[in-house]
Amino acid sequence: MKNLFEPERVEEIKRRLDSLTPESPRQWGKMSVAQAVAHCAMACDMASGNQIPGRAGLGLRIVGRLIAPFVFKDDAPIRRNAPTNPELVVSDERDLARERERLRKAIDRFAAAGPAGCTSHPHFIFGKLTPEQWAILMYKHVDHHLRQFGA
Repeated sequence: MKNLFEPERVEEIKRRLDSLTPESPRQWGKMSVAQAVAHCAMACDMASGNQIPGRAGLGLRIVGRLIAPFVFKDDAPIRRNAPTNPELVVSDERDLARERERLRKAIDRFAAAGPAGCTSHPHFIFGKLTPEQWAILMYKHVDHHLRQFGA
């Protein structure tokens, strides 16, 4: 499965990231392109253990456990308007160039650290993940937001 431990996936994501502009049309959701890129950088920081996430309520965690097998079974993209961790909501205005560089660095740190660099803290809805699952999820998450803006 595609994941951010694969150098070719990292390069693919960076090429797609570079294609974004402030005018990239949003296909769904509420965030601007710069906010979505900032959101992805924050998620990579959580996967790396640089930011410790809270947990969702019991109901959402139960749903997360039920859908996790589907998320990690193949390369199918994350569906539109999937739930997000409230800690990762970006509502203030951001500069795309600055956030793009921040995400590039976060992805590089995550990929370079490999499995040993993944957090041991549980995902906010999926619970405990293996490093490989974190790498798959981070690829799918960034891919989701790049597709949100046509990249």
